[in-house]
Amino acid sequence: MRAVVQRVSRARVSVAGRITGEIGQGLLVLLGVMKDDSEAELGLTARKIAGMRIFTDAEGKMNLDVSAVGGSVLVVSQFTLAAPTASGNRPSFSGAMEPERAAKMVESFKQLLAEEHGLNVASGEFGAMMEVELVNEGPVTIIVDTAQRS
Repeated sequence: MRAVVQRVSRARVSVAGRITGEIGQGLLVLLGVMKDDSEAELGLTARKIAGMRIFTDAEGKMNLDVSAVGGSVLVVSQFTLAAPTASGNRPSFSGAMEPERAAKMVESFKQLLAEEHGLNVASGEFGAMMEVELVNEGPVTIIVDTAQRS
């Protein structure tokens, strides 16, 4: 599982001019589900993102997680994160999980964030052509990749 996590002051996602998800302060999570991902990767990724201390405290240090600042999470599925970039110029998405299973994994991920971590979660629409708008605060952008466990 691969996620690009951005600390935002606001973000929203639209499909065909209709807003499907919108948040104020919080995290925008672009989530790529890989074909070999399991429930273990879901739990690990949700836990890592929910506990990520990338919001500033009273001393100006990045020491608070999203719940400590009353923030929300906007989850946008993005199969293109499965594309390897080491060689060639045309990306292959063969590493991405097939859409039916991936849609269920994305839903489970959102449910974990909401139910186990108590976060307000908004989202895009799986498989749709989406427009994502954000104001990246900092900027702070972190990549979470369960294949890289260091």
